[in-house]
Amino acid sequence: MSGLTIRKKQLNGGIVLIKASGFLDAHTFEEMENEIEDLFRKQVFKIIVRLDELDYISSAGAGVFIGAIGTATANGGNIVLLSPSGNVKEVFDLLGLSQIFPIVFQESEAVGYFN
Repeated sequence: MSGLTIRKKQLNGGIVLIKASGFLDAHTFEEMENEIEDLFRKQVFKIIVRLDELDYISSAGAGVFIGAIGTATANGGNIVLLSPSGNVKEVFDLLGLSQIFPIVFQESEAVGYFN
């Protein structure tokens, strides 16, 4: 299995775009968890997570977002999932998370979610 690569980009309006690629699973979920917790410490609660290059997500990986969405929304933000790959979208659908998280396929639509 591959690892996880995370890149962050500051957008306008206090929004941060996280681009994840590789595998988000029991071996790598703590990396994503630490990145999101770091954003929360910096008072960033508007988060877009781009998932088009994420090859695989496990329930442990999805759990990172489940654990973080409450903090984000309680602080006036949210976690918007951008362009999940087919495999990743299927996992979110199976876990019922497509009902909880906004899932969009254009960055402009994701940014617009916060306006």
